[in-house]
Amino acid sequence: MKLNISKFVWFDGKFTTLEKATVPITTHAIHYGTSIFEGIRAYWNSENLNIFRLEDHIKRFRRSGQFYSIALNYSDGQIFDAMINLCKKNNMKRSCYIRPFYFVGNYGINLHVNYMAPTHVAAFMFPFGDLFDKNGITAGISSWRKFSDASTPALAKMGGNYLNSILATQECKRAGYDEAILLDMNSNVSEAPGENIFAVKGEVLVTPPLGSSALEGITRESVMEIAEDFGYDVKEETITRGQIYLADEIFLTGTAAEITPITSIDGKPIGAGRPGKITKKIMAAYTDIVMGKNDSYSMWLTPVY
Repeated sequence: MKLNISKFVWFDGKFTTLEKATVPITTHAIHYGTSIFEGIRAYWNSENLNIFRLEDHIKRFRRSGQFYSIALNYSDGQIFDAMINLCKKNNMKRSCYIRPFYFVGNYGINLHVNYMAPTHVAAFMFPFGDLFDKNGITAGISSWRKFSDASTPALAKMGGNYLNSILATQECKRAGYDEAILLDMNSNVSEAPGENIFAVKGEVLVTPPLGSSALEGITRESVMEIAEDFGYDVKEETITRGQIYLADEIFLTGTAAEITPITSIDGKPIGAGRPGKITKKIMAAYTDIVMGKNDSYSMWLTPVY
């Protein structure tokens, strides 16, 4: 995927150009995956650019590093202001994706990472539309399992964690599917490589619990609240492989994917083989919210201009 990355980036507290934001080959994160990142969406509605759930993303941003004792040497307020000013600096007036991250710098080959290790923080952005076809995608269940807390914290949004996602994605693409689904170590549904998953049965929405190695997704949480406000029953419950095939509807949630329907898994149609009515209802509500058309959720939006 070719990205039209913004001219200006934020690097260690200052704005610079993309070409000047460089790091040495001895950077610890390059060798050991000691990086933390967030994906944040901002939406242009012809009047303003609104960043979606910025404060929540920043809270998770800091929390992820705490699992590994990696310091984020800027306050939440400084990160908050930096994301807004990055949009302004680039005069961004299109819907876009913002990628803040921090990482361990020159630290030799020392694996004893602690809060004294040198870290850097940066952010860039780019215009962004749909990641997947909103009319529905195909998925295949990967033979690779989602790692568990027995090996590494599944709640940490770490760069190194996504090697697992890369393997699952490669496998599903070779098989001709649009996206993968990972099972946890107990053979229950966990999530997709970069998204949470919801199954709809009747009027009930079910999503795997965090104990199934699912990320505590911000879009996941948003959808749970939206669905409950519509009066649907929303449950965090274990989903077996067999149960996922029998769902009436399935959709993915994530910052990049937003809400994406799955129309088949392993070649088996889900429901009628097209986006279901509940999925479409939540998709429409989500779009209205991020575009600033629903005042009931205005607290989720941070205006840039």
